[in-house]
Amino acid sequence: MNRIKNRNGEGYVDIVIIVLAVMLCIALVVKISPVFIAKSQLDTFANELIREAEIKGRIGSETTSKANDLRSQLGITPSISWSRTGNIQLDDEITVTCTMQVNIGLWDNFGSFPINLTAVASGRSEVYWK
Repeated sequence: MNRIKNRNGEGYVDIVIIVLAVMLCIALVVKISPVFIAKSQLDTFANELIREAEIKGRIGSETTSKANDLRSQLGITPSISWSRTGNIQLDDEITVTCTMQVNIGLWDNFGSFPINLTAVASGRSEVYWK
């Protein structure tokens, strides 16, 4: 006896599982993409800050003011460390390291863990100090 199995409705279950998997993937991308945006902003922060130090030829009130402007423009508050402070002689190298912690997780505190982002930028002073 050859029995034909009734397969009505099997496609609906497959479609529901596929839609669920796609939605979970989209949720993951939506939660992870802010980390990449934060890294890009941190890189911009470090590059703008080092450019200010190159133009002014010193690490001091000018770079602090620029850092405060960047904090308000970009909406991030990284910690900043310089390789040197004070006046930087012409063609001497300067390095700035900006670090920031970003939480990543699918739902608020559940499965959330911090990621440390770091941006390093270097340049050379363009000012001759007598």
